[in-house]
Amino acid sequence: MTGDSLRSVEGSFSHQDAVTYDLSQGWLFGGVYTDGAQDPGFDDSGFAAVTLPHTVVPLSWADWDPASWQDVWIYRRHLDGAAVRGGRVFADFDGVMTSGTAYLNGTMVSRHDGGYLPWSAELTGALTGGDNVLALVVDARWQDVPPDGSPKGPVSVDYLQPGGIYREARLRVVPEVFLADVFARPAAVLTSDRRVEVEASIDAAVVPGGPVTVTAELLDGSQVLGRAATTVTITAPGGAAARLGITGIGPVTLWSPDTPRLYTVRTSLTVPAGPGPASTHVREVRTGFREAEFRPGGFYLNGRRLQLFGLNRHQLFPYLGMAAPARLQRRDAEILRNELHCNMVRCAHYPQSPHFLDACDELGLLVWEETPGWQYVGGPGFRDIVARNVADMVVRDRSRPSVIIWGTRLNESGNEVSLYAQTRQVAGQLDDSRPSSGAMNRHALQDWAQDVYAYDDYHHTADGHATLLPPLPDVPYLIAEAVGALSGPPLYRWTDAGPVLAEQGRLHAEVHDLARADDRYAGLLAWCAFDYASLNGGERIWRNLKTPGVADFFRVLKPGAAIYRAQADPAMAGPVIVPMFCWDFGPGSPDGPGPGAMVATNCERLEFYVAGQHVATGRRDTGRFPRLPWPPVTADLTADGAGRPELRIDGYLGGQRAASVRMSADTSRDRLELVIDDEQISADGADLTRLTFRAADAYGSRRPHVSGEVALEVAGPAVLVGDNPFPFGAYGGVGGAFLRSRPGLAGLVTVTARHPGLGHATGRLRTALPDVPRPRL
Repeated sequence: MTGDSLRSVEGSFSHQDAVTYDLSQGWLFGGVYTDGAQDPGFDDSGFAAVTLPHTVVPLSWADWDPASWQDVWIYRRHLDGAAVRGGRVFADFDGVMTSGTAYLNGTMVSRHDGGYLPWSAELTGALTGGDNVLALVVDARWQDVPPDGSPKGPVSVDYLQPGGIYREARLRVVPEVFLADVFARPAAVLTSDRRVEVEASIDAAVVPGGPVTVTAELLDGSQVLGRAATTVTITAPGGAAARLGITGIGPVTLWSPDTPRLYTVRTSLTVPAGPGPASTHVREVRTGFREAEFRPGGFYLNGRRLQLFGLNRHQLFPYLGMAAPARLQRRDAEILRNELHCNMVRCAHYPQSPHFLDACDELGLLVWEETPGWQYVGGPGFRDIVARNVADMVVRDRSRPSVIIWGTRLNESGNEVSLYAQTRQVAGQLDDSRPSSGAMNRHALQDWAQDVYAYDDYHHTADGHATLLPPLPDVPYLIAEAVGALSGPPLYRWTDAGPVLAEQGRLHAEVHDLARADDRYAGLLAWCAFDYASLNGGERIWRNLKTPGVADFFRVLKPGAAIYRAQADPAMAGPVIVPMFCWDFGPGSPDGPGPGAMVATNCERLEFYVAGQHVATGRRDTGRFPRLPWPPVTADLTADGAGRPELRIDGYLGGQRAASVRMSADTSRDRLELVIDDEQISADGADLTRLTFRAADAYGSRRPHVSGEVALEVAGPAVLVGDNPFPFGAYGGVGGAFLRSRPGLAGLVTVTARHPGLGHATGRLRTALPDVPRPRL
């Protein structure tokens, strides 16, 4: 396979005298590395064609085994050197798990240790005019690299890390002197003297013929709001910097969860003719005008106190590992912001996909970003990588308005004052506009060297109610974790009893209510958003999964998510009524949900009807949850299920019925429900969308205790990614898979799900080629 074409793509910057090509297509995967597999003459005719993101081993929805991927692997990519002309050439990798060594035509050109941050391999001068082989040797073994390193192996880290080139890659061609990075930092945003401070990093392979000019413009769409320029004299090859201030900006819309307004800073570097030709290199970054401040009295955004309300998130997916493309990464942010109404997410416990963070910027979802690590700190080499990871994390994302905390301390690690003083300093030197933090599992200021004290608080009473320790005095204080990992029932699976699933929602309601009891709590980020793969946790592990998420591994919302779904102003989001139970009269609940049936709602009151007869009036439970904006409602729904009665819940706002929910006890009317997230995906071979299926009653409410399997059929230009058939009964009457496009094939895709007792359901989507074909070379 030679002369593979590259597609030109728009990256994070526009360009003149520069171009960026998609390097996620056309890879050959050879499996376990053998000697010489990086050499250009090595026979790769038997390698498998793959598209990035990619995981080195197939995965199911459960039972992941780290031994299956802990090896050294080989990827190869053929490049036509005649098509890559002029300037300097870089291969950019967004994420390789765990270490990667890049070879061009058999010669090593770059190596990187650590799986969560980007790195680049410069290919300049080593490309020939014909076929070139870019080989990547991926070492996915357990290494002395954060978060790995503990002699206990993968069980020592509370998330699994399948190997591979699991994020996207690009080929970047730039001038001899180019903009390596641009940091755009709005300042004094609440005053009439607001400005944007721009720091441009220049990489010069040659000495220009004269001073270079750096120009920065602030754009609102196509409108230029301000401009600044300066010149820099470069006297030797290497790095240089230019600092500019864009002033006289005028009124702007402040970035916030309610108004996530983004602006663009376009920076141009103009180089006069000299040893090389004249050139102009342009980079664009997005930013937002906002002032974020943690104080001992809480968190303040744009001068007003904001209660932080959120969840932790892992970037793991069934079947895919961490190799999820942009659509799925962005979808997680949409679930957190639009369905769960969070205003903040903690990226636990590593820097997460740029696509996820792009969506956080656009949706107004505040972000705690954290350096890779989990309880363990190794020796000098390990510590050097920690410091480098912090620097790379900050440089990658410091222009983002969503990021309000740098997690410069490894999660729940111990007495490392000197290391964390160093990482705090590293972050501050690169960006002094955000505080540092790190999750603590000891409630004391001893050994603390950050700006915001963040505590993992899993305390609870003897009878199972959540509690929180009081904030430590005179420091900004945030709850980084609560509820899901070390308190409450060990598992929240669809196969667990209804009261267990409802208890998850009650506990989340309790901790968020308690976090509003004292303004010294900046807020609370509960554990966690989505189930994830792990070996760490004893009785909390089920089939190598941990299930504390308010959504399951497939991102299907559990009853525990109901509290979050209801925390939405009805004037903006409409009425919400989410029962935290199933209307089912099976062996586990012969009398229905009973006297403590809880419903999450933002309605003023609920009226309950069983078999058409009014049985209860429910109002917001401000006694148990006095501080939640919209507390749940509790009602006695003990009923005789012999006649399979229906339940109707009417919600009232302003004295008028605003919404109704119906639930059926008649299992003869149950059906299989199938949902495909998207109507259309890109026919590039990498894009994919989620499909989910579940047992539902006549009105679409979940039906528990369903046995059997679900078989899936796909017709059209897409590939099913998932187990087929799916063990429906073992998972609990819910399941899922993904549909991946076939490269270059557009058309209609039809999916049919079949269950022996529930019948079949059908869904459709289209795969489409880009409206404007991308140039190739």
